[in-house]
Amino acid sequence: MIKAADLPDVIAVFPLPGALLLPRAKLPLHIFEPRYLAMLTDCMKTDGRLIGMIQPRDVPGSAERRLQAIGCAGRLTGFSETEDGRYMITLSGISRFRVREEVQGFQPYRRCAVEWAPFTRDLGHAEQDAAFDRDGFLLLLGRYFQAMNLSTDWGNLKDAEAELLINSLSMLCPFEPEDKQALLEAPSLATRRETLVALMEIALRGGTEGERLQ
Repeated sequence: MIKAADLPDVIAVFPLPGALLLPRAKLPLHIFEPRYLAMLTDCMKTDGRLIGMIQPRDVPGSAERRLQAIGCAGRLTGFSETEDGRYMITLSGISRFRVREEVQGFQPYRRCAVEWAPFTRDLGHAEQDAAFDRDGFLLLLGRYFQAMNLSTDWGNLKDAEAELLINSLSMLCPFEPEDKQALLEAPSLATRRETLVALMEIALRGGTEGERLQ
């Protein structure tokens, strides 16, 4: 089992609005920009093969795009190349991290000094949610999918473990970047499930900007 002390102090980060990676979940990505192709090449030379997924945030009155304080690192576990030189990769979520500072260098991509200690739970076994009402959750989910014109394999959803179900839906549902960040920062699986339920209920009510979770 990986320990926080085994993780690097500095990692490459991939700022991507609306992209959410969670521990023990998998995120497919399409890599084609030259700077991220360089990041991928460098990543494959390291033992951990870690890339930090993080959302950018706009600074009012400035063209600069800063980074959110919290992201999630994934290990490169899937890799294929297309005929035109692009890559399809899969990141397997390892642990969330908190950004200490951005590290300047000659690389064309961004790197950050990070701390892992606040998220030691991410490195353990799958989380449980004792209060999870699967039947009620799936009823709400069905209404949400119908309203959003989404489809899924309901057989797999009904059989999925609670953590896999909640985290996969948090990653896949078309929420706003601010809402994805709230799901990422949830301190427990139960809190993430409550946040996910609230977001679906807001969407079903035709929620406004002011109703988004902060």
